Amino acid sequence: MENSIKIDPYGFREYDARWLYEKNVNLKGIESLGKGLGTQIIKHTKKNNPRITVGQDYRSYSEEIKQSLKKGLISTGCFVEDLGLSLSPMVYFSQFNLNSDAIAMVTASHNENGWTGVKMGIKRGLTHAREEMEELKDITLNQRFIKGEGKEKEIKGFQKIYKDNLINNNKINKNIKAVVACGNGTAGIFAPDILRGIGCEVIELDCKLDWTFPKYNPNPEDMKMLHAISKAVKDNNADIGFGFDGDGDRCGVIDNDGNEIFSDKIGLLIARDLSNIYSNSKFVVDVKSTGLFSTDEILLKNNCETIYWKTGHSYIKRKVNHDKALAGFEKSGHFFFNPPLGYGYDDGINSAIQVCKLLNNSQKNMSELIQELPKTYQTPTMSPYCKDEEKYDVIDDISKKIEKIKKDKIKIDNQEIINILTVNGVRFSFEDGSWGLIRASSNVPSLVVVTESPTSDNRKKKIFEFIDNLLQKTGKIGEYDQKI
Repeated sequence: MENSIKIDPYGFREYDARWLYEKNVNLKGIESLGKGLGTQIIKHTKKNNPRITVGQDYRSYSEEIKQSLKKGLISTGCFVEDLGLSLSPMVYFSQFNLNSDAIAMVTASHNENGWTGVKMGIKRGLTHAREEMEELKDITLNQRFIKGEGKEKEIKGFQKIYKDNLINNNKINKNIKAVVACGNGTAGIFAPDILRGIGCEVIELDCKLDWTFPKYNPNPEDMKMLHAISKAVKDNNADIGFGFDGDGDRCGVIDNDGNEIFSDKIGLLIARDLSNIYSNSKFVVDVKSTGLFSTDEILLKNNCETIYWKTGHSYIKRKVNHDKALAGFEKSGHFFFNPPLGYGYDDGINSAIQVCKLLNNSQKNMSELIQELPKTYQTPTMSPYCKDEEKYDVIDDISKKIEKIKKDKIKIDNQEIINILTVNGVRFSFEDGSWGLIRASSNVPSLVVVTESPTSDNRKKKIFEFIDNLLQKTGKIGEYDQKI
């Protein structure tokens, strides 16, 4: 059965394609994906021979996956330009630098070994979102392929072009000692060089490429990785610690005391710093992010606007592009910078550079900057089980109830709801800046619940109890993965 196509339909996710190789996809399946993607690119660019730049991460099987993907692309008429070993943002950058028509990056990001996948995009600086993924799935599974004659060529030395672009635009003059942790993922041959290049003193941690990931997955939300960075920061008396995921589009941050800083708070610090240079700017954040963005005195003084938008890197990326925002910040660690700071896509190393610039522009260290932010009490992300076929109806029902509570001026913990946002589930805010969020998860059968209060830990809990009470009354909620 070696010649039969294996491609699990569930591998077509909301923002990219991801499978366990060879359990859920085989090389013939990847070749079909290449044919589907090539057909889609030709349809959208209206070119018989569009140019597509491709790259792959350092996993042991990524090269063979890429070869099959290229075979499919070439069979439709695409001209493939192969960059070799890459980070996702390096492939995104190639579309601007080489003026290609589309991109495809073979990576499973921070997933465990055994996973593979492809991140792809046609419109410059953007990656596929739900509509493009559904179209690609339809073309691929129903084999609606265009036939053509493509070709391929190797692009040599592109790693240096990508590195130089980030280094030359971002020199700093302050001596910043930075721990750079890559979890033995592909960022190890990029991040240390680039951060040294801008002027940092770099302490490397697990930067040697090793596709077995001997210590932990390269994932800046992985507690093992964060603890290792924290220890290295303290042992070396470093100013900052950075952790990069497997394909280099996300960055986690540890302060000079060894404490993890949540990405929405880092985003707020960067936004504050940028607002002093670029007043009247727009910033986009996802609905799980801190409410401090909307009340921050520095952002308000500099006449900046914050837009809360749908969770998911493809959504935030598109919103930053559409609204011509200066930057976007997602709580998961995807940051987006428009010109003159970047090209609009998520690049973890550029995110680290912006943190270095923040320190370069300040007389204070990172822990002091964090302490300047108003204290808030925030829950972790909590996910109660809810069937896929019921979760969106549950959210609609809850939204109506919350709208009625606002209309009737019913108080929760002595607070009236003053604002309701429904771009992604329902996020409701109170007079004192406290808020609660309920949304449907994009990729698993569950809901997502978060609450935050700048007033007290007790109010944070009261808002959660209010949400949980509404959810329990639906009769459609199962166990939570965690609770406060």
